Amino acid sequence: MADAPLSDAAARRAERVQRARLTTRRLLGLDRSGPPPPETLSGHPLNPWTIPNAIGFARLALIPVFLVVAYSTSDGRTGWGAAIFLVIAVSDYLDGIAARVTGQYSRLGALLDPLVDRLLVVAGLAVCWSYELLPRWAIAILVVRELLMLALARVAIQRGVELKINWFGRLGVWWTMAAPFWAMVGVDVLAKIGLYVGLALSLIATAIYLRDGLGQMRARRKRDFRPSTPT
Repeated sequence: MADAPLSDAAARRAERVQRARLTTRRLLGLDRSGPPPPETLSGHPLNPWTIPNAIGFARLALIPVFLVVAYSTSDGRTGWGAAIFLVIAVSDYLDGIAARVTGQYSRLGALLDPLVDRLLVVAGLAVCWSYELLPRWAIAILVVRELLMLALARVAIQRGVELKINWFGRLGVWWTMAAPFWAMVGVDVLAKIGLYVGLALSLIATAIYLRDGLGQMRARRKRDFRPSTPT
């Protein structure tokens, strides 16, 4: 009989440890199970005045600064430009942590975060194109892909389609962001690895987004045109 309280206490401790571990994983963005926060879904207010959105606005404002610094060089090799690029890229992780810590989720944040990421990728690849720091054929495919994703995001918003970010897309963004950084600091091998891996992951992610979006629209059309059952 004396063992029962000990077992119960051990079970409670194990539950607290598990809950803490999961909370840490969620904080770091490693555990994304469960539905998205309702504040981020279509139909909810944009709610722009939040800490995570302030980080997003700062990231957006730094992109033209990066371009000015990068294009002021003669060959695109710039430590300062690479440093600004890195700050914008890494702060993408910070606004997610800020949202989870403060609970300040918003519809605008859900839209702003991927928009800034794509604009940063396009800006970095534009610099690499201008100075031929990376193979232009791969840059062209990636830029077209990013512009396509911006168009698809707009269509999805207009039609109320919810496209969940998949892991191929998350990983592809980081590999793609790494390519201009390494190119600007002159580490060409890592730059090309980042470019090619990011290209492959991004194309896979795009195929998944298209599949999911078209699936949602087909399902909606079936519901809208389903004949009513006679009473």
